[in-house]
Amino acid sequence: MSDKVIISCAVTGSVHTPTMSPYLAITPEQIAEQAIEAAEAGAAILHLHARDPADGRPTPDPKVFDRFVPRIKAATDAVINITTGGSTRMTLAERLAYPLQAAPEMCSLNMGSMNFTIHPVARKIANWQHEWEKPYVEGMEDLIFRNTFADIKHILQVLGRERGTRFEFECYDMGHLYTLAHFRDEGLIEGPIFLQCIFGILGGLGADPENLVAMRTTADRLFGRDGYRFSVLGAGRHQMPLLTMAAVMGGNVRVGLEDSLYLGKGQLASSCAEQVRKIRRVLDELSLEVATPAEARALLALKGADAVNF
Repeated sequence: MSDKVIISCAVTGSVHTPTMSPYLAITPEQIAEQAIEAAEAGAAILHLHARDPADGRPTPDPKVFDRFVPRIKAATDAVINITTGGSTRMTLAERLAYPLQAAPEMCSLNMGSMNFTIHPVARKIANWQHEWEKPYVEGMEDLIFRNTFADIKHILQVLGRERGTRFEFECYDMGHLYTLAHFRDEGLIEGPIFLQCIFGILGGLGADPENLVAMRTTADRLFGRDGYRFSVLGAGRHQMPLLTMAAVMGGNVRVGLEDSLYLGKGQLASSCAEQVRKIRRVLDELSLEVATPAEARALLALKGADAVNF
């Protein structure tokens, strides 16, 4: 079972806006439908953000999460992974509002403060659906995603220790691996570590194969090959090539419209499930087996779907 590949699917995120794709899940109904379809296609983990159903802007409102998270749980046995990242415009308290209420099996956790932007994309769009979109995207140029050591410690304590939630540790740079090792050494993190290495975001590591190899070998040195589960997220056009390379290297993979709006060059993905099915075809060709949700829970030592508050 240790050789099976865990497919994660990030359904909607907080970076892309409605103008960028008509297929981006906005309403609670759309988020639930895309998540359930992705699980049926083979995603063992569903990474979830919420959006204001009126205009698609990111929201931390627990009432919005409650309109789709229980529905997803009722329809699938996939692991539900709630963001603690939210968006660069949310406070830490806002980002944690629903995770603290829901006490999910898994949450994402960004391992450092960083520049995080897609502002150059705004130059390519002439007509926007909603007034908030253009200033939101352009404004990323002057924003920092905040996750200080104190923030990370707080999240590990109130979600990890107090609620039994485990984490998808999002590492955008080499230094994030060392931050993760620091908290392991402090006793706030226990294995197996689920390490999500992210490439192709402006402000983080570029999507170069050499960087993927460097992150993998550094993680081996810091955590030991048996001390963590390696996964890869390739942003935008880098999604499928980097995930294929990760799979060949023994890693797990993450797809979804949060990470890339496309299925192939110039072809918008019509759903998250389309991307799940595509990476499954790649894995099949590599003679790799996909982990079920039950197997993912065992591999990552999760507390189980019966131990959450939704």
